[in-house]
Amino acid sequence: MGSLLSLFSFKGWEFDLALKYLRTKRKDGGIAVIAIISFTGIMLAVTALISVLSIMNGFRDELMARVLAFSGHAYVSGAPLNDFAHRDEMLNRVKAIPGVVSVSPYLDSPGLIQNSHGQTGLAYMRGVVPEALKQTPLIYDSITPKSAMSQFGTGDYGGDIILVGSGVASDLGLSAGDEVTLVSPGGSTAFGATPRRKEYTVGGVFKSGVSDIDKAFIYMPITQAQLFFDREDEWDTVEIKVKDPYNIDTYRPSIFKAAGEGAYVLDWKEQNASLWGALKVERTAMRFILFFIVIIATLNIISGIVMLVKNKARDVAILRTMGADRAAISRIFFMAGSMIGAAGTAAGLLLGVLFCTFIKQIQHFLEWVFHMKLFDPSVYYLDAVPAKMEPSEVAFVVIASLLAACLSTLFPALWASKLEPVEALRYE
Repeated sequence: MGSLLSLFSFKGWEFDLALKYLRTKRKDGGIAVIAIISFTGIMLAVTALISVLSIMNGFRDELMARVLAFSGHAYVSGAPLNDFAHRDEMLNRVKAIPGVVSVSPYLDSPGLIQNSHGQTGLAYMRGVVPEALKQTPLIYDSITPKSAMSQFGTGDYGGDIILVGSGVASDLGLSAGDEVTLVSPGGSTAFGATPRRKEYTVGGVFKSGVSDIDKAFIYMPITQAQLFFDREDEWDTVEIKVKDPYNIDTYRPSIFKAAGEGAYVLDWKEQNASLWGALKVERTAMRFILFFIVIIATLNIISGIVMLVKNKARDVAILRTMGADRAAISRIFFMAGSMIGAAGTAAGLLLGVLFCTFIKQIQHFLEWVFHMKLFDPSVYYLDAVPAKMEPSEVAFVVIASLLAACLSTLFPALWASKLEPVEALRYE
């Protein structure tokens, strides 16, 4: 342990000598060119790692923000929804939970939509409380025309005004004011199950930016959905939204207690388990895969320090005869390589942070220079490449890069300490 500690007991003259070796030109036995190459490689590797991870975080957050903005954060179903006499009390208890933003029931069913020309498409019809759409800004803010919400939910049984996704509207050539026919497979009569058909008016079109939603969803007032699906006063699910959806686990016990006996609670992490799990695995895997770029860059330090040791073998021999011990020799070459790694890491950190901070301006500048769209907002529904730096990930990249540089330097530094003065001076 004592010898290991002595290896890292740096002295001022050792630092000055290591710095001098790095500044020495190659013709004089230095590694200036290799040091510059190693520095550049580490800088670019750290910049790339921080940038890629931040962009991945940005896209992940955008995706999850859209999923969470459209869907609820938790859902209650089961026995309490069938207790017509007390389910309103259950809603009030859930609303009273600290951190709960909104609570609303809905009813949905797959079906068909047909325009006036007979074209038909698949649809997923959802009956909602009209006021609940205001708690879903991803949908509410995108509805055109804005006057559609003043008509939505008015009239007998909520009226005949519906809202359709932009994908549905595009496929069937629909716009506000058009008449459509909805077909539900769930109708039942004295002669057996028969589809139910009814005409509705398209009040508005919404564009969420999530293709699966825009191409399938149709909203109607929940009272109208109950009538159309022949499910009087029934609810399928109660949707809950909270202030902090990423910590939905902390709300679950309170929701269970408020919902009552026989309730089944499903949160968004369970509902999107495959997506959430894939994002977590991808994030971890990409972090380590991309780190190999840093490792490859630090390998240049090994070759540089090995060359420096060979070129400075005479200096090593003189230092040994003057009383410098093996640990001092190791420290000199260890500091020479570590300084390259530290400088490259610091420069890469600075460039990575600047790139992620000003990525939108950089993108727009490149689009102006090349007169082309690098990131089409009509495809991604974003006006710029998203980037979100997380301090823990940036710290991981910096620490891992420094460790890789130090480990790459350690072995040639130890090799330098084993040079014998007699052997080094034999051919001088």
